[in-house]
Amino acid sequence: MNAGAATPKSIKKKPTAAQRAAKVQQRAAKDSALAGMPLYATRPEVLATVFDMAQRRGINTAWAQHVVSQARFMPSIVQAVLPASAPNAKNWNLYRERFVEPRRIAAGVAFWQQHRATLERAQQATGVPAEIIVGIVGIETLYGKHSGGFRVIDALSTLAFDFPASHPRAAQRAAFFQGELEAYLALTVRNDMDPLALRGSYAGAMGMPQFMPSSWEKYGIDFDGDGKVDLFNNPQDVIGSVANYFKAFQWQPGMPTHYPLQLDRERADLATLLLPDIKPTFSAFDMVAHGARLDAAGQQHTGALALLELQNGGDAPLYLAGTDNFYAITRYNWSSYYALAVIELGRAIAQALPAATVMQK
Repeated sequence: MNAGAATPKSIKKKPTAAQRAAKVQQRAAKDSALAGMPLYATRPEVLATVFDMAQRRGINTAWAQHVVSQARFMPSIVQAVLPASAPNAKNWNLYRERFVEPRRIAAGVAFWQQHRATLERAQQATGVPAEIIVGIVGIETLYGKHSGGFRVIDALSTLAFDFPASHPRAAQRAAFFQGELEAYLALTVRNDMDPLALRGSYAGAMGMPQFMPSSWEKYGIDFDGDGKVDLFNNPQDVIGSVANYFKAFQWQPGMPTHYPLQLDRERADLATLLLPDIKPTFSAFDMVAHGARLDAAGQQHTGALALLELQNGGDAPLYLAGTDNFYAITRYNWSSYYALAVIELGRAIAQALPAATVMQK
């Protein structure tokens, strides 16, 4: 699935002849399957909407219509966005094992060592720790190794114009993806990229950090000064853009992401503490008053806190007190499981680094 994103040289392994042949066969099979899917060229209402998109963005309307007319409806993407009929029970320990594991840690160490100067510059410019940046890129794509195999134009067109009506938020999500398709068209014009060639996730997320097109537009930055923002092949731009994303979402330099927490089972008011979900709402005093027991550092925290509950299947949940910085990570992906995995992967990588490589926070 490493289509469209380069792997850092320090962790890139040369494929064998058999692996190269298998990859060619897989791509040929995928392209053959695509050939049977209907083109959006047959949908006049789609092309009319694209005309309006292009006019709003000041790009050539005929070009935009031509691009989207080559997009194909993808049934597998429709299936991917439907809620599971019987969701699996959440389990933090199993989730953590998927991401905080030896291969990803080793790749993260190599990425950090290769791009130490850029990580240090990003940390100094934004206050976002290098371990958070490295954790994000590791969780998202294993440092560019798995950035998605869907053509972005197919993914965005399918979700913009054929979002499944059975989804409980179908209208809202379809509107969102129409906005992303519009941003994608403008983005490829501005960066001189082939809109029919780029590949990403089934939702249209792209590059090493898996930015959606609108996020690329808003938060992507040219961090190496070459005049363009390349999140597929340029780790410097990737590092700077991830740091810039968190800066935009109010990352507070020096603030912890979370504190350990225990619940007083006899007096804990879980309903009240969990009501705001993962958004920090309570003072440390309020949390204690509702039956949460914070450590000394947590009790001295002056900002807002949220009670985080991470289920562990049939075992006892893990409870934490999340700060505004934990919440900032969930702006990348609305999940406390995801955010904690980013934090713990970054921490594991930092601990595995040679001492001279780790920078001061």
